[in-house]
Amino acid sequence: MKLSKQQIRITVASVIILGTIGYLAYTGAAANKSYYVTVAEMQGMGNKAYQSHLRVEGFVKPESIQQSGTHVTFVLTEFESHNPKATANPRSIMVNYQGSEPPPDTFKGDAQALAIGTFGQDGIFHATQLQAKCASKYAPAAPGSTQPAQPGQAPANPTPGDKRASSDAASTVKPAA
Repeated sequence: MKLSKQQIRITVASVIILGTIGYLAYTGAAANKSYYVTVAEMQGMGNKAYQSHLRVEGFVKPESIQQSGTHVTFVLTEFESHNPKATANPRSIMVNYQGSEPPPDTFKGDAQALAIGTFGQDGIFHATQLQAKCASKYAPAAPGSTQPAQPGQAPANPTPGDKRASSDAASTVKPAA
């Protein structure tokens, strides 16, 4: 079986196109790959930390935030300041964020944060993205209470017509006489 010149051209063009698409997919995936680490894990990475794109999770040290527009510098630590595991000198890193958007409103002292970027030879983490994680303390408060309601929790003071208040009584099985 002999291939015509047109079939050879189509085959060569297909191989070139598929090869180019494969190369672009591989290099794009490698460029977007990042490691999710804590402050302590990042400091234990050694030289690999300088060569990798990282997502570093930690807690914002209270009173360390210095903001000027969208430029923010702060210290990211391993524990919240009031955490009983916190030591006098917790592992921490200085973060320099220069993004196109200001940090979120929930970004403040002791907030759990995620800084995405690279660790520089200067010992500063250079973030291009910043996220503040929302805690469960933002759940709506139970009626008549200042504490947040837990998911699936019945109201603190149920109304007389509330089915949840009488569900325990209705589910009680009485023995047959």
